Amino acid sequence: MLLKFTKMHGAGNDFVFWTASARTSNSILSSCACWQPPFRVGCDQILLVEKPQSDEADFRYRIFNSDGGEVEQCGNGARCFMRFVHDQQITDKREIVVETRSGLIMPRLEQDGRVTVDMGKPIFEPDRIPFKGGLGAVSEPLEVAGETLDISALSMGNPHAVQVVNDVKLAAVEKLGPLIEHHPRFPNRVNAGFMQIIDRTHIMLRVYERGAGETLSCGTGACAAAVAGIRRGLLDSPVSVATRGGTLAIAWDGDDKAVLMTGPAITVFTGEINL
Repeated sequence: MLLKFTKMHGAGNDFVFWTASARTSNSILSSCACWQPPFRVGCDQILLVEKPQSDEADFRYRIFNSDGGEVEQCGNGARCFMRFVHDQQITDKREIVVETRSGLIMPRLEQDGRVTVDMGKPIFEPDRIPFKGGLGAVSEPLEVAGETLDISALSMGNPHAVQVVNDVKLAAVEKLGPLIEHHPRFPNRVNAGFMQIIDRTHIMLRVYERGAGETLSCGTGACAAAVAGIRRGLLDSPVSVATRGGTLAIAWDGDDKAVLMTGPAITVFTGEINL
């Protein structure tokens, strides 16, 4: 089966996009290994464009990590999705409503080519993250590899555990990332964020993502880090989040307000693959 695809990236977090039918969806999902680098196309996640099931939405997409696991949300993918449907002339709208596994999001294509996404309200209730034994506090202890980490647990449609580090370049991401991801207190696994605070409006961030390992950028991770820092009283909105793949702008006014994320979305190439 010959299928056309588009590869895109948002601040270095890369994706393969498909406009999927039931037949092509099954073929794609049964062959996630064909996207894994170094000898294949390579991507952090596959996004399948589908018809919405909700009357409120213009589109629906599903997100699959390179290990084949389906996840709830992806901030960088949401921005790339907006550019994809606009550049492919699937829609002429500059703001759309998209149905995802974690609910509705609203990406908007800005005049400068960047995309702003209303990522919804952050979730702090432990049962909804989910985070076993959590209290919903600003920060909580997590025992990992014989040491006690001070993390902020929250969900941006998917679960995150954010910690503050002195030097993000020297952070033990490769060691602690998989241990945090698979920690038994996070029954659905978790994205592990390592945040260095530069000043009250600038941070540097590395994220070890569920099912993908460390990525060059993580949109929901940037949102979670900014929210965690603001909630701890360490940051002021808006926050500039520097990742290894690029910079994202995150705005959050606290309480029950939605998080707004703005950043790049770039088409790398289009191609065909025989599955």
